[in-house]
Amino acid sequence: MGNIQLYGLLVVLSSGFALPGRAAEVETVDRSAASVMEVRSLQQQGSSANLRRDRPATTIKEWTAQIEAATVQVTGVTLNRLDSGLEITLETAEGKPLQVDATNFRTESDRLIAEIPNAVLALSNDQAFSAENPAPDIASVRVTQQDATTIRVSVSGNNALPKSEVTLKTGEFAYSLNPEADEPDEEIVVTGEGQQGYRVPNATTATRTDTPIRDIPGSIQVIPRQILEDQKTTRIQEALENVSGVRKEGNYGGTDAGGYNIRGFAQDGNFRNGFSDNDFYSSVDTANIERIEVLKGPASVLFGQAEPGGIINVVTKQPLSTPYYSAEFNVGNYAFYRPSFDISGPLTDDGSLLYRLNVAYQNAESFRDFNFTERVFIAPVITWNISDRTSITFDLEYQNNTYLFDRGLPSLGDRPAPIPISRFIGLPQSVYDDSTFRVGYRLEHQFSEDWRLRNGFSFVSGQSAGTYAIGGYGLENDQFAPIYVGRDDFSRKIYTLQTELVGRFKTGSIVHQPLLGVELRRNDWAYTSFDVADPILLDIFNPNYDVDFPAIPDEQTFSYTTRRDTLGIYLQDQITFADNLKLLVGGRFDAFRRRDDFGTPEEESLTAFSPRVGIVYQPIKPVSLYASYTQSFQPDRFLGRSATNDPFEPTRGTQYEVGIKADLSQRLSATLAAFQITKTNVVTPDPNDPDLSIQVGEQRSRGIELDIGGEILPGWNIIASYAYIDAITSEDNNIPVGNGLINVPEHAASLWTSYELQNGNLKGLGFGLGLYYVGDRNADLDNTSILPSYFRADSAIYYKRDNWKLALNFRNLFNETYYETAQGRNIIYPGAPFTVIGSFSMQF
Repeated sequence: MGNIQLYGLLVVLSSGFALPGRAAEVETVDRSAASVMEVRSLQQQGSSANLRRDRPATTIKEWTAQIEAATVQVTGVTLNRLDSGLEITLETAEGKPLQVDATNFRTESDRLIAEIPNAVLALSNDQAFSAENPAPDIASVRVTQQDATTIRVSVSGNNALPKSEVTLKTGEFAYSLNPEADEPDEEIVVTGEGQQGYRVPNATTATRTDTPIRDIPGSIQVIPRQILEDQKTTRIQEALENVSGVRKEGNYGGTDAGGYNIRGFAQDGNFRNGFSDNDFYSSVDTANIERIEVLKGPASVLFGQAEPGGIINVVTKQPLSTPYYSAEFNVGNYAFYRPSFDISGPLTDDGSLLYRLNVAYQNAESFRDFNFTERVFIAPVITWNISDRTSITFDLEYQNNTYLFDRGLPSLGDRPAPIPISRFIGLPQSVYDDSTFRVGYRLEHQFSEDWRLRNGFSFVSGQSAGTYAIGGYGLENDQFAPIYVGRDDFSRKIYTLQTELVGRFKTGSIVHQPLLGVELRRNDWAYTSFDVADPILLDIFNPNYDVDFPAIPDEQTFSYTTRRDTLGIYLQDQITFADNLKLLVGGRFDAFRRRDDFGTPEEESLTAFSPRVGIVYQPIKPVSLYASYTQSFQPDRFLGRSATNDPFEPTRGTQYEVGIKADLSQRLSATLAAFQITKTNVVTPDPNDPDLSIQVGEQRSRGIELDIGGEILPGWNIIASYAYIDAITSEDNNIPVGNGLINVPEHAASLWTSYELQNGNLKGLGFGLGLYYVGDRNADLDNTSILPSYFRADSAIYYKRDNWKLALNFRNLFNETYYETAQGRNIIYPGAPFTVIGSFSMQF
């Protein structure tokens, strides 16, 4: 598409006359681009064509004629039943071509949708076109006017997406609305984009609606399933290395749990399908992940309490309307092995009841001494299409991990201690069991083509318990680590109920897409510990693990409970003033109540309002310029009070962001963003009383991010990123102003690219290469310890044939010693040395 737009621009300039910003000129570029697309389409069909390309107008009269000609009248709609499916033909006045662009094709629930700009309905009855039950698996076809210059073609299936091929025909050209249909028509030369490859054109996290990313005034990056499979990712933290400005924040007990650092700020846990899912203590398995959406910047306007850096939203696999069976077995060094399978399809003959089941088992040792992990994961999903307008999906997920609780390495001086990265600073009796249970439903009812109601519930229960014998408390005499021993039990529960009304209407030529939502959320935590008073000293240079393990007391030594109740009401409007000018406005009001009990119950109630406003301007169709202003809020983890016994206000985050998004081609996109985030109301020690705190702290992060993803050429995919982030303490009573925040490199970059041979005897042979650079990072806010920079290389080789795939993935190809993340200067987690994973998979 980049070459197409460049050609169109040259046509304009060749006229010897160009005025930037004139609407007629923009339309000339678009029409020239469309002509080139048509030529290429005909060439793909093996046809020849001599398309006349007029020079752009050079007079006001000709400009006016072009503007009038740019809007094409659709004078007729006909439906033809074919052996392979249904053909929808759009007839135009004088046979003028429509500007059909596959990037405007998408799916919503059981509907195939194509939006065609620069077109108006001019049917004989002056009404929209509608046809009911035109094919066995198609409930209706509608062609409607969306705004002054855009029409929509909507094809609804019977309780699911149509299985048969649906073709949209305009003139001599045909376009597939469902390229994954069983028997595609040979005439089809342009296909709609699904979720294959490295580029995903639409996302839901930023707006809670299926919106083209180029129309969102903010930075949102999507990691599709294809990247997880190509990189053989078993931890989502590894997948997030492909996104600019995102780092791992901590590494709870040496597992793949922990939080995320986004744009300089730590975010505990993530969201799942738009629901608050877990916290710092829960792991996430990749077996049932369809894609990962990363929303940069404050997200409280739709998601409530959150840190200002952004959120991670995991989108899970959903049931398919056609049978699907997949099995995979992975094996690697450090005694790693992982079998898994994924099956889906209809449970009833009419396809009204669908299912999906993902199961995985993982067992592995580690480069860390004594370390091991054993995991069981199961995730069934059932969708019931009650009618052509109503569906409900029930999902359940269970995961259990047994592992060695490992707090990494301490610092010595201003660097990680100079000991082998395999050394365990603890005792091998430190074994934990962690289980997570998730269950919920999502109900959707379609009132009409433009209005629908969504209701969903999510319940997450987590339990962590075990014996700990761990370090992480510094060194005595720069040699001995105190190892504290005990037993504890930590339980977490999250209840979330959401109801949303999504619509679409017009005021004149302006199109509105409102969203009104209500969310009720309850978070419960309970912690109990049984602590041995005196630590065991372990020599980090010459450890002796054969020690008498102390008896753990039967009576608890510490406990607390915490409950958070939140009511959130949010309203959003996506406003389209013109095809190239869009506004996003919204706000959320949260009423928050918390009760903490550390022996004496304390309560507090707070309220917060989180606004957002953003604008997108597209000077030409593939380019979006945007600017936005957003705010967030986050109550303190535990209830605290000042010297006046007043409760602390939530921290507030404020972001200003500008950026540019470009579709470099139909399959390759880039986002360049510049931002500044200020976090206020940070709690700091009270200079008049060290046992109390005051809210005068401030942290500031500013930076530039670049993300590129998609397909360069057939078979050649790429995802790349770069981030420059300056994240500092800007006000504080204790920490020196100017100190860097934790786990934030000033410079970081990543590149993963893969290529698969498309033809010849070696068709299906593919290669992958990954390069990752991360600069120096601070391990603590006092900046007393530094995690040194590193450069890591990964690679892959695979071979696909028919329905099977054999692959070898290599991580840390050159055995680089590096440190992933820190939870303070004395809890530093090293990265794994050279690792290889072999895999074999089959699909049916």
